[in-house]
Amino acid sequence: MKPPFTIEQFLTVFRNYNQQVFPMQVVFYLISAFAIYLIIKPNSKSNKIVSIILAFLWMWMGFVYHIIFFTTINKAAYLLGALFIVQGVLFLIFGIFQNTLSFRYHFDKFGITGVGLILFALIIYPILGYFFGHIYPSSPTFGLPCPTTIFTFGILLINGKKCPLTILVIPFFWSVIGFMAAFQFGILEDMGLLVASLITTSLLIYRNNRLLVGKVN
Repeated sequence: MKPPFTIEQFLTVFRNYNQQVFPMQVVFYLISAFAIYLIIKPNSKSNKIVSIILAFLWMWMGFVYHIIFFTTINKAAYLLGALFIVQGVLFLIFGIFQNTLSFRYHFDKFGITGVGLILFALIIYPILGYFFGHIYPSSPTFGLPCPTTIFTFGILLINGKKCPLTILVIPFFWSVIGFMAAFQFGILEDMGLLVASLITTSLLIYRNNRLLVGKVN
C-alpha cells in the first residue's frame, strides 16, 4: 500500500523534529545509559526505574513524534500515537503496579542477544543510517520509533521473569510498519527492526515455556 506522503516529506519530519526537540536526543542517550547501568548493577528500585524509562520513551514517541510532528503528513499518526501511549501505560502497569518485569543481566542467550539489540539501536543503527545517506538532522535518531523499538526489544530480552506477551503486541505491530517503510523509502537500517522483533518474540515465547517447567536457560 502506497503511503500518503513522499520520502522528502518523511525526511522533513525527521529534520523538523530533531531541530525542535534538541537536545532531547542527548537526554535519551543518557537515560538509556542509566537503564543499562541499572541492568548490569541492579538495586531494589532498578526494575521500576527501567520500566519508567521505557514508559517515558514510548509516551514521548506517541505524543511528541507521532501526534505533534508525524500528523503533519499523515493523519493516521493520531492512531499510532495513541497506540504508543498505550504501550507506555503497559510498561507502567506491568513494571510498576504488577511488578512482573525484572531487568537483570545474565550471561546467556537471552542476555547476549538483548545486549546485541541494544548496541544495534544505540550505535550501529545511526552508523548504518549515515552510510545509507541519512544524515542528521534528516535521520531517525534514538528516541524515534524504529531505533527505540529495537532498544525496547533488547531490554525485554533481559527481563528475567515470565514476560507478559501483551507487552509485545504494539512493538511487533510497529516493526511490521517500519519494515515496510524500509522497502518503500529506502530506510534500510529499519530492516533490522522486523528481524529484532521476530528474534525477540521467538526467544521470549521459548523462555516463557521454559520457565513454566522450571528451566530458565
